[in-house]
Amino acid sequence: MEKRRLGRTDLFVSKICLGTMTWGEQNSETEGHAQMDFAFEQGVNFLDTAELYPIPPKPETQGRTERIIGTWMKERRNRDSVVVASKVVGRTANAWFRGGRPSRLVRADILDAVEKSLARLQTDHIDLYQIHWPDRAIPWGSNPARVTGELERHEDETPIAETIAVFEELVKDGKIRHFGLSNESSWGVMRYVGEAEKGTGPRPVSVQNAYSLVNRTFEVNLAEVAFREGVGLLAYSPLAQGYLSGKYDHGALPEGSRKKLFNRLQRYEAPGAAEAFLAYNALARSFGMSPAVFANAFVTSRPFLTANIVGATTIEQLDEAIRSAHVAWTEEMQKAVDDLHRKFGNPCP
Repeated sequence: MEKRRLGRTDLFVSKICLGTMTWGEQNSETEGHAQMDFAFEQGVNFLDTAELYPIPPKPETQGRTERIIGTWMKERRNRDSVVVASKVVGRTANAWFRGGRPSRLVRADILDAVEKSLARLQTDHIDLYQIHWPDRAIPWGSNPARVTGELERHEDETPIAETIAVFEELVKDGKIRHFGLSNESSWGVMRYVGEAEKGTGPRPVSVQNAYSLVNRTFEVNLAEVAFREGVGLLAYSPLAQGYLSGKYDHGALPEGSRKKLFNRLQRYEAPGAAEAFLAYNALARSFGMSPAVFANAFVTSRPFLTANIVGATTIEQLDEAIRSAHVAWTEEMQKAVDDLHRKFGNPCP
């Protein structure tokens, strides 16, 4: 498995990162351990989790995913060979993270989050600690794709300088090695870079945003930021939460699927999305590949990508995702994908 440099650090991570958000809800601890065993046997060395997980977020399950990773590393005694990424929630009214009060990206809340994550992971440091989403008021929800309404400010908006200074403290204390962002815009990334260059805090090494065949908005501005500033993409939802696997084609609703269980995939049900999924899935088959392999291979082939975060509920799905890393992406494939992109654009930003 090819390893890629994480930002400008001396840390190299596998170009396939194992996403973990189903563990503790759709997957048991035993199944989570089996997925990690399988992925690491295939050369994966990178895990992505969050204090929020598993999904969907609920107070009674929050933190289970990190605990599953922690027991696996303890049982396997392999902490030194695992690159662990986790996240602190951004501003949220959900009170279960901080013992009954809303959370913001202020010192007390970040320190509370990291100590709890370290305890659940049973480790003394987190390799990559990321801000899950911004503290500031953002009109786009969880994805910085477009601004369609009037911008606003929270009266108590936490300044980026104040937030990044806390991460500097965590690095100096050895509790985290590197700092990353998630669900962030090009403006936000550059503000963090600017504060780092002033010496306020650590330089962000990555940005974890949605990226797939039906959401290539990262290419508009953030791709240049990634290239020039060394802030590589950790791509999430490469299969558009399963729609680019083909399993939902023509209105299918498989038992056990996330759509069937939770009905929270509205981000991928926008006008024009169904037609786009059918076209991309048919294109994949025309190249002799399953839609999931093809869609993941596209994401992994991007020059601005550090790692493609794949997720699975079965070993068979995980095997398919990992095999995509070995696809030789061709000019013919790229042209075919770009032709469809000109037709459909980004239906699922």
